[in-house]
Amino acid sequence: MAIVALVCWIITALGGFVLLGKWIAGGGTTAGTTSRLSPPIVFAHFLLAAAGLVLWIVYVAVEVDVLAWIAFALLVVIALAGFAMFARWLPVYQGAAGTETAPEKGFPVAVVGAHGAVAVVTVVSVLLSAVGIG
Repeated sequence: MAIVALVCWIITALGGFVLLGKWIAGGGTTAGTTSRLSPPIVFAHFLLAAAGLVLWIVYVAVEVDVLAWIAFALLVVIALAGFAMFARWLPVYQGAAGTETAPEKGFPVAVVGAHGAVAVVTVVSVLLSAVGIG
C-alpha cells in the first residue's frame, strides 16, 4: 500500500505542478492580480505537499511508522488547503463576475479533477499504510 500511496502522491504532484505553473504564468503572484487564490495558501500547499512527498519516500525506504503518521497529518493540512483553493476556484470556473482575467481561469478542468481525485486516493492509501493495512 505504501508504494500505491507513493505513486499516487507523485501523480498528484505532477498535476499540481501543471496548475501551479499555469497560475504563476498567468500572473498569480503579481501584485494587484484578479486571482481568487491567495499566494500564501498556494505556496504553503505546494511546499507542504513537497515536504510530505519527501517524507513519504523516506518512510518507504526505512519503514518507521511514526513517519507514516506525520505524513498523514501533513496530508490532512494539505488537503484542507487544497479544498479551500478548490472552493475559491469554482466561481472562476463558473464565470462569476470579476473573474474573467483571473490567472486560474485557464486551469484545465480535467487536471483539477484528476489532481483532487488522485489526492483523495493518496490520503486513503497513506492512512491504510499507517494503520498497517496492505
